[in-house]
Amino acid sequence: MINDWSPETWREKAIIQVPSYPDPEKLHSVEDNLKILPPLVFAGEVRKLKRSLARVAEGEAFLLQGGDCAESFSEFNANNIRDTFRVLLQMAVVLTFGAALPIVKMGRLAGQFAKPRSEETETQDGVTLPSYRGDAVNSIGFSEKDRIPDPTRLIRVYNQSAATLNLLRAFAQGGYADLHKVHQWTLDFVGENPATKEYQNMADRLTETLAFMAACGLNSETTPQIRETDFFTSHEALLLNYEEALTRIDSTTGTYYDTSAHFLWVGERTRDLNQAHIEFLRGISNPIGCKVGPTVDADILVRLLNILNPLNEPGRMTLIVRMGANKIESALPPLVERVHSEGRSVVWVCDPMHGNTIKSTTGFKTRPFKTILSEVRSFFNVHQSIGTYAGGVHFEMTGQNVTECTGGIAAITDADLSDRYHTHCDPRLNAQQSLELAFLLADMLKDNRKKDKTAKKTAINRGA
Repeated sequence: MINDWSPETWREKAIIQVPSYPDPEKLHSVEDNLKILPPLVFAGEVRKLKRSLARVAEGEAFLLQGGDCAESFSEFNANNIRDTFRVLLQMAVVLTFGAALPIVKMGRLAGQFAKPRSEETETQDGVTLPSYRGDAVNSIGFSEKDRIPDPTRLIRVYNQSAATLNLLRAFAQGGYADLHKVHQWTLDFVGENPATKEYQNMADRLTETLAFMAACGLNSETTPQIRETDFFTSHEALLLNYEEALTRIDSTTGTYYDTSAHFLWVGERTRDLNQAHIEFLRGISNPIGCKVGPTVDADILVRLLNILNPLNEPGRMTLIVRMGANKIESALPPLVERVHSEGRSVVWVCDPMHGNTIKSTTGFKTRPFKTILSEVRSFFNVHQSIGTYAGGVHFEMTGQNVTECTGGIAAITDADLSDRYHTHCDPRLNAQQSLELAFLLADMLKDNRKKDKTAKKTAINRGA
């Protein structure tokens, strides 16, 4: 336990990107209520994730993190949760085949209800109102009443997160994730396309492999790894009063855990070394992430690691790179080289979504599939050239049949965006685009593995 830290010390620091509630007494009542509610996740689960991420940092596993840009109250239902979960399962199976490595599965789910904003206000038809900050804070409707921050929404966030986690645990541990169901995970609307056919072929090979294993005595009954999977949750630690209320001391270790999620991250806008969000995150024992954009200074990044992970604990720190396809190849290498030279244990993850948002010709925010893929390729190339490990990917995606990102096999155009543009914030990959990206990513992982083997063989021959 850190001697000069408590869950409340962030309140002594400057803070940005948080709402101004009009009724302090109502806010305090909600916070007091949250403090007595049961934890959403448990310390043992969090420690298991940290051990898994330590394997990623060592190049022995790969992280797949994905889910909604921002969860909403209106779209909350079991089918949406199931569909996003099973697309992540599909992607994980594809990546396991490609990487021949364990895949750590983490959802942007059960807590991703608040969003930072570039502007405090927005204007429509000459009317200016406070910005929508996610359903945890206010409503997306454009009226004065809708945009008033309401602390009681935090109770609804907790309840919806609890229900989501309950369903996710049932899916992950109750048989839905059984590899024998790999054919059943395909969503109806994905249809016939090269990615779907490739997935079906891969599923056929997996079914044959499972039949062989069963003949050897390894089946769902004797081998839980075939029947079950580990699935973890994550969100941006933005509303610190909510995070503080759900931070508890673990009775077995005497250390603090934020029980709102297994994994928390700090965003580009809130990672100031001297402000509240870093102060809060430095004291919890969860594995944590930090978004890394193209303007990050290497010295600042090392200082950040010193604050958030002073003991250089493997699995504690994940750096989520979000630079944009046109900047990553120049901005990322100096950071990777510096962190590597300092001997820091980190998980490097590519977020190819946030740096590639554009406005379409039809006025919708979108993200071109080819640009997303370009940033992922550059991320892997940078690590390959330096000799470090590209440890994961971070996507905003959904299992719904949306039209929010252009391109991919489905060839979604600017004109198609209005068909099913349902996001409450930023554009998401749909199931078909996500699966296509998983296959392309698997090919990258295969190529890198071959290059690594060739490099090792060359080094051995030179030594001889």
